[in-house]
Formats: sequence, structure tokens, C-alpha cells
Amino acid sequence: MPNAGYQLEFAACTNNVDAAKAGAANLGGRLYVDSREPFEHLPFRALITCTTDDVADLAEVSERGLYVVCRRIIKPGEPKVVSVSPMVHHPEKTAQACDAHWRDNHAPLALIHHPHMTHYSQLSVVSVISGPELDGIALCGFETEEDLRDRFFASADSVPIIMADIKKFSDGKKSPKRIVAQVI
Repeated sequence: MPNAGYQLEFAACTNNVDAAKAGAANLGGRLYVDSREPFEHLPFRALITCTTDDVADLAEVSERGLYVVCRRIIKPGEPKVVSVSPMVHHPEKTAQACDAHWRDNHAPLALIHHPHMTHYSQLSVVSVISGPELDGIALCGFETEEDLRDRFFASADSVPIIMADIKKFSDGKKSPKRIVAQVI
């Protein structure tokens, strides 16, 4: 897949929603917030993505992880609700092989089997600055939370196809749970 539309960014993960709001506003970043309570079972409550040369400010609000990522926009759009799915690569393959499969094989499948997505980006982790070792974060956007929950797949037949493909590049046991975030 050509690299048009790819952009290096920072991705900061935090449980401090107020600090995330302030950080995203100060840095001109995008903010994804999961407001569910309780939240302790989630890997993080908020994700900030931005480009900046002021990493120190970003590091202050990223107690759950800070990453350099390559944003690959697979389906452009302005989502209102996003499934934010952190990923760890398959244990029997290299991170590079898994990333290539995610980009070249899974992305086209996702566009077919998630037709109600209004946006799809892959945040491929280039470098872990702090936090758990992640290899990527999928951002699957939808118009409403109901669409995300009830219309995530095209049909029941799509579920096993997507799940089987995810197992080819991702470690289901080590990959953290997804968060369901509002875009703020």
C-alpha cells in the first residue's frame, strides 16, 4: 500500500481525562475519551494523538504510555465514536511481518466487513517511549455508539472472517482490551 497520507505522530495514553483534555487543547491534538465507570479494567481512559516538538508537555499527561506512531488513514472521515484497539504482534512472527499483514491484508478486509465504519486509521507503533510494549492501535470510527456496538460487522458471517485474520497478526492474550471513546 503506498504511503500517501501517512504521518508520524505521538500517541499518549492516560487515565487522567482532565489532563488529557488540557494536553490535547494545548498541543492541538485529537482526543479520544472512554467515560465508562469503573475504568480500572481498561488499558487507559484517554488517547491523545498529535504532532509536536514539545514532547515534555505530552510526557506529563501520558502515565499509561507514550508512543511514536505512523498514522495510516485507511478510510478518511470524522468519527464521533471510536473503537480504540491496542495491539501486540503475534508471538510467532516478527513485529514487522505482523504490521505488514495488518496494513496490506487486514485493512482491505476491514473495509469490506465493517461497512458502517465512518473512519479507519491504523497507528503503527514506530517507537515506545514509555509504557507497555504495543505494536499498534486501531481506530475504527462510527457515527454513533449504537452503530459501533450493533453494526460493527456487515453480518454474522463477517465475524469469523475478521477474527481469524486478526489471529494471524495479533496476540489476543497480550493485546489490551479496546476502549470505546468519544472524539472530543
